[in-house]
Amino acid sequence: MGLELGFGALIALLILLAASTFRILREYERGVVFQLGRFWQVKGPGLILLIPMVQQMVRVDLRTVVLDIPPQDVITRDNVSVKVNAVLYFRVLDPQKAIIQVEDFLMATSQLAQTTLRAVLGKHELDELLAERERLNTDVQQVLDAQTDAWGIKVANVEIKHVDLNESMIRAIAKQAEAERERRAKVIHAEGELQASEKLMQAAEMLGRQPGAMQLRYMQTLGAIAGDKTSTIVFPLPIELLKGMADLSSKG
Repeated sequence: MGLELGFGALIALLILLAASTFRILREYERGVVFQLGRFWQVKGPGLILLIPMVQQMVRVDLRTVVLDIPPQDVITRDNVSVKVNAVLYFRVLDPQKAIIQVEDFLMATSQLAQTTLRAVLGKHELDELLAERERLNTDVQQVLDAQTDAWGIKVANVEIKHVDLNESMIRAIAKQAEAERERRAKVIHAEGELQASEKLMQAAEMLGRQPGAMQLRYMQTLGAIAGDKTSTIVFPLPIELLKGMADLSSKG
């Protein structure tokens, strides 16, 4: 009986020894190996052999991490308070730095992303925040990438998801948009009136240089009025037309 117990204990010890000696890392994983507390090397992927009680390994995932940045209270340069949330895409390029240079690179990157988002967006006005998201995404990404480089992390992209405004600000923006539409309508109407007046001036100058053209235009206008469904038409006769008729009579 004692022999069986001793054999079972030996089997269990061998299993524990094998589990602490042999490690398998997937293609997207790397192992940061420490030997007696000091960094030794980065291993993987595949089968890894470790010396029990002497070497320890920390797994690091090299795949792109999608990190949601919770809504942040941002005060824009024109003193408008908004809530902005975003999504961050990053991956570990240097497993050694990611483990040694920072305690928890996931938490550190998340906290840094929140503060950077507030700092960068606070330098811009509300109109820029609403209309120029691509440029702001690039600004935040570049600042984060520069700061996380010491941790062996590459920030690939930052996307601003939502910009939440309070009700009073939404109403103010709606009024501003309506006023802008009215202004554009008035400008377009004024430009149309200006173009029409210029054309009328050109027509008047042309008709003034050709008296016969003036009479022809007058007769065309009378023809257009005669086609109207009116019972009585009262119109003045221009002196030029009467003189023209008198000249024809005298010649006749």
